[in-house]
Formats: sequence, structure tokens, C-alpha cells
Amino acid sequence: MDESGTRARVLDALARGLVVAIPTDTVYGVAADPTQPEAVARLFALKDRPEDVPLPVLVGGLEQAEVLAGEFEPAAARLASRFWPGPLTLVVPRRPGFTVDLGGPPSARLTVGIRWPDHEWIKEICAAFGPLAVTSANPHGASPATSAGEVATYFPEAEDLAVIVDGGTCDGTPSTVMECRGPATRCLRAGALSPEMLSAS
Repeated sequence: MDESGTRARVLDALARGLVVAIPTDTVYGVAADPTQPEAVARLFALKDRPEDVPLPVLVGGLEQAEVLAGEFEPAAARLASRFWPGPLTLVVPRRPGFTVDLGGPPSARLTVGIRWPDHEWIKEICAAFGPLAVTSANPHGASPATSAGEVATYFPEAEDLAVIVDGGTCDGTPSTVMECRGPATRCLRAGALSPEMLSAS
């Protein structure tokens, strides 16, 4: 892909509150600016995602994660140091002041799911733009898209999907989702990292 031209188109679309489809280290995702309510609404509508299922956020490094959650508590810090960047989403308490609506029940306003993907292009986009609200690139309940062509097939006439980035095949397993509170952890979704791998860390 034309990286500089594609990057500019993606950054412009995100700034305008539109949705973009992006490759990651696991599967393709659809992403938007979490600070723009209309962008988050477009993301939910595109995917037909139930509004009671909160969106996670992709970051380009620990500094961005701290903007959302502050300094990690022990369990989250341990897992992040071992498995980030990589296919692990950590659900942690929000930092005071980070109040954006990412969907979910009222209790979801107290936490945020964060992932730092092991994908250089995504790191660059996050470094240039900031954290991204994201979900897998497929209608809710369907299998995640593993190519740009599959994304286009899933969303053939989606006006709010401004850019589909062709990053080749992304056929990894979706991330494992772990809730972390103090020293305690709880698996919310099995994924690329097994319980054995996480418990051994």
C-alpha cells in the first residue's frame, strides 16, 4: 500500500469523525475517534453492535494507556510488561477525567479496555492521532475479517466507512480480554493468549 498517502487519508477520516478499517496483529478492525460521540455512534451502527457491549481502545504505547487509565495496578502492570505489545486487551479502571462514552452499561463508565497491538502501522497511526476506539471488522456475530476484501464484502455500501486499509492477510486469533483489579485478574474472553500463558507470567 502507499503508506504515506494511506496514512494521510486515515488521519483525515478519523479527524472528520468517520470510521476506518485497519489491519492489526490479529484480525482487521474498524476504528474511530473515541472522543467524538458521533464517531463512536457510527462505529456501533456500522457493525450493528449492541450498545450494551463497550468498545475497547487501541493505543500506540504505555504513555497513551496511562492517559486513559493512569498508572496500572499490580496485575495489569504485570500482564502489560509481559504481553504488550500483543494480543491482550486489559480492562482496567479509568483515569479520572477520561469520561468518553464507549458504550456498555453504566458500570462500564468506570473501566476501559485497552490494547497495544504489535503492529508497526497501527502504532504510527496512534502516535499521530491518539488512541482509537476499535472493534473487529465484521457485522456483530459474524467471523472477523482477515483481509481488506472481506471487509469490503461485509460493508459494501457503508457511507461512514471512509477508508479500508489493505494490509494483507491478518488471520490471527482475536485478543484475550482480561479484567484487572488490583492484584486480581478475570478472563472475560478467551483468545490468542491461553490461561496457562497468562498465569505463568
